Amino acid sequence: MSILTITLNPSLDKSTAAEQVVPEKKIRCEAPRYEPGGGGINVSRAIKKMGGDSLCVYLAGGHSGERITELLDQEGVKMKVVPAHAPTRENLVVMDHSRNEQYRFGMPGETVTDAELQGILEEVEKWDGDYIVASGSLPPGAPDNFYGQIGRIAEKKGIRYVVDTSGKPLHEAVKEKVFLLKPNINELASLLGKDRIEAREQEEYAQKAIAQGTCEMMVVSLGPKGAMLATKEGISYVMSPTVDTVSAVGAGDSMVGGMMLALNRGWDKVAAVQYGVAAGTAATMTPGSELCNGPDVERLYEWISKTP
Repeated sequence: MSILTITLNPSLDKSTAAEQVVPEKKIRCEAPRYEPGGGGINVSRAIKKMGGDSLCVYLAGGHSGERITELLDQEGVKMKVVPAHAPTRENLVVMDHSRNEQYRFGMPGETVTDAELQGILEEVEKWDGDYIVASGSLPPGAPDNFYGQIGRIAEKKGIRYVVDTSGKPLHEAVKEKVFLLKPNINELASLLGKDRIEAREQEEYAQKAIAQGTCEMMVVSLGPKGAMLATKEGISYVMSPTVDTVSAVGAGDSMVGGMMLALNRGWDKVAAVQYGVAAGTAATMTPGSELCNGPDVERLYEWISKTP
């Protein structure tokens, strides 16, 4: 294994559906589905679904934390749990069949302790693989520069560091050496001190970020349109095929998982982004908080790689 994923704010994700979601009435739902969630956890799960392996390090506590570990074990994901004193958060996704609309309820995580954060850093110090992926939000109690702390360890050990987060943690993370960033357009604007940027400006600003040393490789997520890759060599676009979208939950994490698996296999950067877009698109074809399916990824990648 050469990929380590870090999840500071994991979740036990419950998804269900109802005929109609309305206020002030009892809503009868379908049988719920439970899945482990959180940025790094989902990246590791996606890698596994595509036939790869990684080591997933995460904080977990209480019954919900135990359930996450059970579910990951069932999926065959290799993991290292850093015990947390408080129960892991739970999230809820509800599909309204009458409108074909999805409601996503994200709960805040519990406050983490210095000892728990130190436990994460100790696992990073032990890692001797090729990549570290820090993905997802930071829980209460974690300093904004925590992903930056991981970045310093990665640079010291000569490990390529990948970051997928937003807000202040993103701003702090790029103060250290980062190999790959996956922002959306709004996050890219924020990195450059802008309130917003137009689609036509994204190339200029992405190249500016590369020139400033923000990262070596930037993949700007364009949603259903695919992604833009920016490196010092220039700009490339990867278009996403049109599919019947069921749920967008987990698409971004699946995309990161696809890119990491491809890069770890030695693929070039464009091919890695193509595989990532295939994985992200495949995730939108599955219900609730499910991620991509391996056969769908391969089929979509074949289409994307042959499209001019």
